[in-house]
Amino acid sequence: MSRFDGKVAIVTGASRGIGLAIAERLVADGAKVVITARKAGPLEEAVAALGGADHAIFVAGAADDLAHQDATVAAALDTFGRVDFLVNNTGINPTYGRMIDVDLGAAEKTFRVNVISSIAWAQKVYHAWMSSHGGAIVNVASVAGLKPAPGLGVYGASKSGVIHVTEELAVELGPDIRVNAVAPAVVKTRFAEALYEGREEEVAATYPLKRLGVPDDIGSVVAFLLSEDAAWVTGQTITIDGGLTLTGGV
Repeated sequence: MSRFDGKVAIVTGASRGIGLAIAERLVADGAKVVITARKAGPLEEAVAALGGADHAIFVAGAADDLAHQDATVAAALDTFGRVDFLVNNTGINPTYGRMIDVDLGAAEKTFRVNVISSIAWAQKVYHAWMSSHGGAIVNVASVAGLKPAPGLGVYGASKSGVIHVTEELAVELGPDIRVNAVAPAVVKTRFAEALYEGREEEVAATYPLKRLGVPDDIGSVVAFLLSEDAAWVTGQTITIDGGLTLTGGV
């Protein structure tokens, strides 16, 4: 038996990149997955890549839309009968520059998607399934949430909020529900292209492991945190950064 046989996960922001890699790892380990993102087309392609409807379904919508959250949880229960795992992967970063100059509307949107929706998704799965059956939650934060990140201040502040939400929920929901987070550095995805495009070798040289991350690097750690191998781990944020923060980088 695979370690997630009979388990069902919701993974947000999973049409590509880190979210899709997480979903792929969970399916490889036996789970059924419900994936979300804004656009149906890429989600259809992702479901096909995951092996089709026997392994995955999708629900398209905005991560911070409460009706979309309700529809996703309902689809998981209607199709697979349970929701054992939640991975809050959706994140946005619409601004770059000094926090003192940031457009406050963009800042509000960043916190709503990155922080408030993480709380909302946790509430939905808790009341629908986990409060009676237990489960595990993993939130995707960032190394930008660990210390000041020039140019990414609002994004970093939101991811710091995700880390605190993780710790708070771990205290509230134990012992039957574990809540952890991962904090990646730069991973080679479309979301992070602006941080390395055209200068990948230069950026990678600042990492002790001399390469940028790839989505599978994150998927494997998320799978560990959801699994019984991490049965005595809760409220933790695992840094996945190729050693970057050891040298003072973010």
